[in-house]
Amino acid sequence: MNNTATNHVKVEPGGKGVVAHVGLHALGTVADALGLGEALSSRLHYANRRAPLHDRGKVLVQMALVLAGGGESCADVEHLRVQKDLFGDVASDSTVYRTFHEFDAVQRGEFARALAEVRQKVWAKLDTSVDEPVILDFDASLVMGLAESKEMAASTYKGGFGFHPLFCFSDLTGETLSHTLRPGNATAHNAADHVEVLDAALAQLPESIRSGHGVGDEFAPSRQVIARADNAGCTFEFLAACRARKINFSVTARSNARLQSALYAVSAREDLWRPSFTQDGTPREGAAVCEVTDFLTLKKMPSGTRCIVRREPLHPGAQRSLFPSDEFRYWGFYTDRAGDPEELDVVMRAHAHVEDHIQRLKESGLTRFPFTKFEANANWLMTLAMAADLVRWFQLLCLEGHWRDARPKALRWEIFHAPGRIVRGARRVVVRVIDGWPTQRQLLSAYQRIALLT
Repeated sequence: MNNTATNHVKVEPGGKGVVAHVGLHALGTVADALGLGEALSSRLHYANRRAPLHDRGKVLVQMALVLAGGGESCADVEHLRVQKDLFGDVASDSTVYRTFHEFDAVQRGEFARALAEVRQKVWAKLDTSVDEPVILDFDASLVMGLAESKEMAASTYKGGFGFHPLFCFSDLTGETLSHTLRPGNATAHNAADHVEVLDAALAQLPESIRSGHGVGDEFAPSRQVIARADNAGCTFEFLAACRARKINFSVTARSNARLQSALYAVSAREDLWRPSFTQDGTPREGAAVCEVTDFLTLKKMPSGTRCIVRREPLHPGAQRSLFPSDEFRYWGFYTDRAGDPEELDVVMRAHAHVEDHIQRLKESGLTRFPFTKFEANANWLMTLAMAADLVRWFQLLCLEGHWRDARPKALRWEIFHAPGRIVRGARRVVVRVIDGWPTQRQLLSAYQRIALLT
């Protein structure tokens, strides 16, 4: 019986004709087919100085590939530099470091507009259910364990030290539409930050969707947009901002005396409770939904605001309830949408998707900010969000089956780091994915789909 984990081989330098990261090349080819690097470069202005040797738009896209492949610092770009057959001329780690220190908030705004142009091309291919509402999910996440030398890092409410970025995601695609980097002591209920991220997210939507959602637009929007948030978004200012932009909202309710009084009034009224359903439409055992709007005074809320509460049997580890009970856990939300309470409850519970979106970001560079300067770290956040979006575009446009929702780790092991062999002939460079690689068929199919994007 052979009980060794490896075969005995002699390892020597000088290997030629082989490449790694073939899947990252596919990811970069998607970026090129969509014109991502070109769009970023078109927004750059080199006043009073000549253009650098390495185009900064290309540098950002290649660094996005590094982050998608699991890189965590500028030095990781060296893994692309040694593979000129796949990635051409790649900037050094010192050039990448300088690049992240060259941009400010104004330039990031220009990059955001360039990204919106590319995103419109993607949505033209993916957004086929034009009658369905566009849902924007808001959530923040703590990034702790950072050094105190990092500019604007601060103590968090959990006792750590770091940043507290706020994000807005598209529920349709899982993209990070907008974000803002904030100190670790930034308050969760900061309405101004939510409004800032909301406007930035709207600017990322195709014109056909965002039309009519601008402040002061007198014409009705052609597409419904819904803002979903946890109780951090339950502020009068944020809800008023949604109303001013003709955006519907669904935000988690906070516990207060008025709401507890309403829950006390309906807790024993079984005739008011309706069955609760899962995302696939099957009844949730022991759970029920009730609208308590008529038992509340919502004068400070936008007109038409409703309050819907769900109760479910207590279980170990259940979070804090809106209403003290030994039998049920109560949870509720405010919304100005029309519809049956049980249907609105299903839609609101899908806000939990943000946990998956943030986890993808944390697996792609969000867990650390490598620079001392705040602006450089904000540029890092911009790039890793772009990398995550590029991966989502690649999954939705080029992959099929469970790979469309695969996590970053699975994509890296199976697709992004696939090895190949270089074959040259007839003035062409051919990369052959090694036989027996588990996802060879998926990778070759992805290249065929990429060819159809142009």
